[in-house]
Amino acid sequence: MDWDKAYHAITKRNWIILFLLSLISYFAMPPSATLGVILGGVAIIINFDLLQYTIRRAFPTNGTEKLKKSTLIIKSYVRLLGLGLVMYLSIKLGRVDPVGLAIGLSTVVFSIISFGISQAVKIRAGETI
Repeated sequence: MDWDKAYHAITKRNWIILFLLSLISYFAMPPSATLGVILGGVAIIINFDLLQYTIRRAFPTNGTEKLKKSTLIIKSYVRLLGLGLVMYLSIKLGRVDPVGLAIGLSTVVFSIISFGISQAVKIRAGETI
């Protein structure tokens, strides 16, 4: 499977899992936790998309100019700093529950794990990927 197909499958799973986690938290947790799940999920999905964009620019396959190593490192730190700032302000202002935020931030991890399991099942069943 090429990266484009994998990336689109993981991105689709990100939004489906975020929706399911938000729905579950809406019925099982207080509103601040649900807001934390949604905010954490959206923040980590945006972070994942920015990481993918940065990596593609750093390691192009079509012969275009590569991103410099220092630029890649700076962009990574800026992205992480932005994510940390969003989390800090969300918790500091008391709008979101830290547990809900942590659950939302796990969205991409759940997506990648479910993608890996589905690919392993396909390989085991003898399907082409």
